[in-house]
Amino acid sequence: MKKRRSQLRADDAIDSAFGHTDWHTAFFQALKMELREYEGLLDFFYDHKLTEEPLRIDCVIVKKTKDVKISKNIAAFFREYNLFEYKSPDHYVSIADFYKVYAYACLYSSIEKKAPITSLTLSFMERRYPRKLLKHLQEVRGYTVVETSEGIYTVSGDILPIQIIDSRRLSADENLWLKSLSNKLNSLEIEHISKEIVRQKKDTQINAYRKVITKANAGIIQEAMEMGRRVTLEQVIENTGLGAKWEARGKARGKAEGKAEIARKMKQAERPVSEIAGFTGLSPEAIENL
Repeated sequence: MKKRRSQLRADDAIDSAFGHTDWHTAFFQALKMELREYEGLLDFFYDHKLTEEPLRIDCVIVKKTKDVKISKNIAAFFREYNLFEYKSPDHYVSIADFYKVYAYACLYSSIEKKAPITSLTLSFMERRYPRKLLKHLQEVRGYTVVETSEGIYTVSGDILPIQIIDSRRLSADENLWLKSLSNKLNSLEIEHISKEIVRQKKDTQINAYRKVITKANAGIIQEAMEMGRRVTLEQVIENTGLGAKWEARGKARGKAEGKAEIARKMKQAERPVSEIAGFTGLSPEAIENL
């Protein structure tokens, strides 16, 4: 389904201010937030380099103490070394992806002398039901697939414990950060995430996550403000750093068209002229004429 014009306009404005949407860094931070109660027991390695060539796994989580038990639903089956492959909202885990990442796990075990294959697990995360892949694993590989928790499909029958996660179906109570890693949030969900970031005082640690959520859902934020929910969503924008990013990027770019585009969006959101002028450096007269 095509995006609405307002969503496209908002995306264009945020793209000019933010650039590329870094879903993978946001995923890494979301994963750490989900397992924050075990942060003293786990080591996290982002974009882990497997060889001198560009072969990388999205995330490797290593238990600091081999026998520690993890009760969190996404990590209950953890062994000592745990590999994660993540797909952003518009992508999915294909059958080819499965075999590629499985090969990475074998390569990791062959390179890391302390990581025999029996000490590894393999996790895949995407934002849809992996119908084709699960059918292949059951009918071609002869594996058994069981949904052990909402959205978590455990695959058995291999030397490697494997799980495939549909992040849409994760519990909002237990997996707020991963479930909310989406470009289809509503305004209430965005507000809730923003409040949790402030409540847990994780502003700095989860900056990439915050930035991605704001950019990916900019159209919803704008529309909600235009429909009268301005007061609460102003706080969301402040908490997510969108206003500050507009200001910094607008001034740094020094291009009249960039400043005008940012000012136009802020004006559509009914921001005060004085505030727009402060963010963009444009004169009140120029802003009124947009």
